Amino acid sequence: MILNGRGISKGTGEGEVLLLERPFSFLGGVDPKTGRLSGTSGAEGSELTDKVFSFPCGKGSTVGSYTILQLRRERRLPAAIINQRAETIVATGAVMAKVPMVDGIDLALLRNGDQALVDGERGTVDLRGVKGHRVVTSLLMHQGRLLVLKRSDKVSTCQGKWAGVSGYIEPGEEPLQTAVKEIEEETTVTGAKLARSAATVTVRQGENIWAIHPFLFESPTDQITIDWEHTEYRWVQPSQMQGLDLVPGFQRVLADLGL
Repeated sequence: MILNGRGISKGTGEGEVLLLERPFSFLGGVDPKTGRLSGTSGAEGSELTDKVFSFPCGKGSTVGSYTILQLRRERRLPAAIINQRAETIVATGAVMAKVPMVDGIDLALLRNGDQALVDGERGTVDLRGVKGHRVVTSLLMHQGRLLVLKRSDKVSTCQGKWAGVSGYIEPGEEPLQTAVKEIEEETTVTGAKLARSAATVTVRQGENIWAIHPFLFESPTDQITIDWEHTEYRWVQPSQMQGLDLVPGFQRVLADLGL
């Protein structure tokens, strides 16, 4: 699975992801002689040498750039750096020390221990063994209530969880085309009218990354017939979603659709 960001420092680097959840300062955050992180990092004792070091952004003194250079002299550099948002200190240090660096990556899609190839020229991160899927999730609304469906044990993922009308986008299909097709196949509803759509939501579940295209449709009826993919359905108020065991990313889909 390839994630697209922005190249900051050229070159390629590959290794195991070491992921931090908060901004990081190279000055005081790492021992340049050992490559071990300090207690201020949130991952005390971890070693960044030869890792794909990933953290939201840098912070602290400009001396941090020279700490990265010192890591180079001690042969303790990370294989690459990934940031959500690059700032001058880390970017300068990465360029001076010739560490491949990419930013603009959603760190929620990374896991500690992932194998990643970072290309600072192209601005990409290739997550080895992680698969990407393009899907649609459509919400049907009728008289203020939303349709949710419980996924059966015959589907490949998220069995027993509640979702909208979902389906894989086939090669050559547009997301809206897939959405209409899936509504007809999974509910037998025809003539649903598109009310609005939202930007793609990307979530990770295990070794899968889902690029979800959300849609909201007005249904002409609340009478539906479900297929083998679901065991039951409900028409609920948006506020009632809180009590359901929903598929990953569903709450964000609801929010992005203004529900």
